[in-house]
Amino acid sequence: MSVLKTIAAAVSLAVTAQSAGWAQSLIRDTEIEHIMRGYADPIIEAAGLNPNDVDFYLVADPEINAFVTGGQNIFMHTGMIVEADTPNQLKGVIAHETGHITGAHLARSGDAMSAARAPMFVSLGLGVLAALAGEGGAAGALMASSQQFGALSFLTYSRAQEASADQAALQFLEAAGENPEGLVGFFERFRYQEVMSQARRFPYFRSHPLSSDRIQSLRRGVAASPYSGQPDSPEDIAELRRIQAKIYGFLVEPEYVFFRYPESDTSLPARYARAVAYYHDARLERAVEEIESLLAEEPDNPYFHELHGQMLFESGHPEEAIAPHRRSVELEPTAPLLRVNLAIAMIATENPDYREEAAQHLRVALDIEPDNAFAWYQLSILHDRNGDTALAQLAVAEQAFAVGDRMRAYQFAMRAREGLDQGTTSWFRATEIQAVSQPTEDDLREMRRRERQRMN
Repeated sequence: MSVLKTIAAAVSLAVTAQSAGWAQSLIRDTEIEHIMRGYADPIIEAAGLNPNDVDFYLVADPEINAFVTGGQNIFMHTGMIVEADTPNQLKGVIAHETGHITGAHLARSGDAMSAARAPMFVSLGLGVLAALAGEGGAAGALMASSQQFGALSFLTYSRAQEASADQAALQFLEAAGENPEGLVGFFERFRYQEVMSQARRFPYFRSHPLSSDRIQSLRRGVAASPYSGQPDSPEDIAELRRIQAKIYGFLVEPEYVFFRYPESDTSLPARYARAVAYYHDARLERAVEEIESLLAEEPDNPYFHELHGQMLFESGHPEEAIAPHRRSVELEPTAPLLRVNLAIAMIATENPDYREEAAQHLRVALDIEPDNAFAWYQLSILHDRNGDTALAQLAVAEQAFAVGDRMRAYQFAMRAREGLDQGTTSWFRATEIQAVSQPTEDDLREMRRRERQRMN
């Protein structure tokens, strides 16, 4: 299978891989990430942390759960977002998890972070795409699949740690000018979990013990806050309803989406969910009708244009997908994933006239997200097509370095360095990657084995 055919197949797989069971995977979505960072960053700043140092990951899983691990990394299940009544509840959970970070309650192994340390996942909408460059040259076979995040084993916090994180959350919410009622409201909503057996509890309450004393203590803190009683704005609630519908549309079987969002529901979130569900149900005409109704209502919404482009691209119309993807970038120029979407649509046309523009979009995306491995691999394809073999090899080295594949990073950096002009920026970068990725003796033996296989 050619590289481009593999890309197309991979993108198709990416969005269809999730069943009603919501296989547990890391996902990327510009719209949802933007909203969640809008919730999180003021709280993180109030905690005395730099938001740029705290990574936020989305996990495609219907279970109610959120956790921190591997340092300053917050993970939130999509089930938590879908089940939240208000943005304030999600802010409360984020504040609580931030309390675990500042309280250094993170005595966990690094194994759970091995797949998440580098953001190797890029999406069209909520698709999950793991791009792994193969051997056989800079533009070798591309393998892509839904990367299972796996069942992670997390430390259960003690009651003392939970109380500490609760009190910290109250402080952070007050410092950020947020109503703390969402935190206690969230716990009260699931208070019945206190009497459930451990096996039947939601993951969040297995790792975060809940008790009546804890709720009572939170109530006292909430009552003392000057921001208690401050409601979420209608705009914030509407925004949450949109991403809830989007998550449901992408990650649940269409029949369940249509049941939750019937045709009689003409609200914007319902049409958003149905647009995705119709597309997943191979009813492209109906899907386009729904997305066009959304664009008629909000013509400058970059995420509606993104979805339109995704539908066209994944239906085998990359040329037609360029216009809506280009519009999404015009409306949200600092969103790296939107630029990658546009670039891969251009690459998929195989039209050489698009190469330089596609490369420019990838470079901008990589300036913002230098560890975006999929973008590096796409850039390697463009360099290879232009005959820039050494630059293509350097891009593959960057891709391997981003995902922690030290041996491949070393190997491709070494190849690139041999073909680059000494003293150039690219040559220095290849030298740097080669130096920091220096393999062990075991790595070298494996490298030699791979080289022998490649030569044969």
